[in-house]
Amino acid sequence: MNNINKSILYIAYFFIVIIVGSIGFYYIGDDNWTVIDSIYMTIITLFFVGFSEVHPLSEFGRLWAILIIFLGVAGIGMLFSSMRDIIIYFNKYRRILMMNKIKNFSDHFIICGYGRMGAVIADELDKSGFKFIIIEKNDNKVEVIREKGMLCIHGDATLDQILQSASVSKARGIAVALNNDQDNLFVTMSIRTLNHEAFLLSRCSNDQNKSKLIRSGANKVINPYITGGFRMAEILTRPEIEDSFSVDGYNNQYFNLNIDEISISKIPAFIGKSIAETKIKTKYHIVVVCIINPSKNSIINPNSDYVFSEFDRIMLIGDKDNLDDFASNETS
Repeated sequence: MNNINKSILYIAYFFIVIIVGSIGFYYIGDDNWTVIDSIYMTIITLFFVGFSEVHPLSEFGRLWAILIIFLGVAGIGMLFSSMRDIIIYFNKYRRILMMNKIKNFSDHFIICGYGRMGAVIADELDKSGFKFIIIEKNDNKVEVIREKGMLCIHGDATLDQILQSASVSKARGIAVALNNDQDNLFVTMSIRTLNHEAFLLSRCSNDQNKSKLIRSGANKVINPYITGGFRMAEILTRPEIEDSFSVDGYNNQYFNLNIDEISISKIPAFIGKSIAETKIKTKYHIVVVCIINPSKNSIINPNSDYVFSEFDRIMLIGDKDNLDDFASNETS
């Protein structure tokens, strides 16, 4: 509060200089000087604008201008200093409010690291309306996060006090997406000692570290390079598929199960037919789980009497070999 009181005094001093300077120019000048002329002359003198004098000044008037300049130099310096103190105080006050708000958080999500993967996770959680906190130590990234209106703790996620400040013990789920596997492993271990119940997702760059992260307490480990590579290979070898992803089994057991997205325009034989008429389930042992129609509405688990249009896109689930068989026989 002392800084704020000083700032108020500095601002008051600055305005007093303007008032006193304007009064001086008004009385020193002749009858041609108006109140506006006097204020204008004081302002351009204080801020060193360099405009010519409003009216010719006498020697006494120039001495008064010199005095205003000296007073103004001190006043402007104090004004800028006070503004800086106000900004610093405001930022500290905002941080205190944010930390008090976070202390009351529970059943929330935490994202450790705002790299490419962390940014995607944050955007998805934000779109879905979930309550979450980001922990990031990079100054520039912190500014970006706060500009987006997301809650962010500026600090190192490898430090226990930073994790505790994010109410990690009451979190519902935590994503560890730091830049290297060593930090991810260390943070995963730290989090699991602080919270035994939360779902813990960790990122790894080297697949050999996956088992270490699992042993350290991660419920699930994602290698974005391998996942992305599989996805690109899938789409490259099956260009008729709009999108595709595989499903892992419990405890990392492998299921040969895929979900494919495909446009009906690439299956001419299906246009104008109902799901039942295509016999897709009995012939290929795959299931239509979703239809995206021209109005961009999704129909989950559509009825068998739904009739396909040329502009529909469908999502199919089934064994990868069966999906491959369907794509090779039915798509154009």
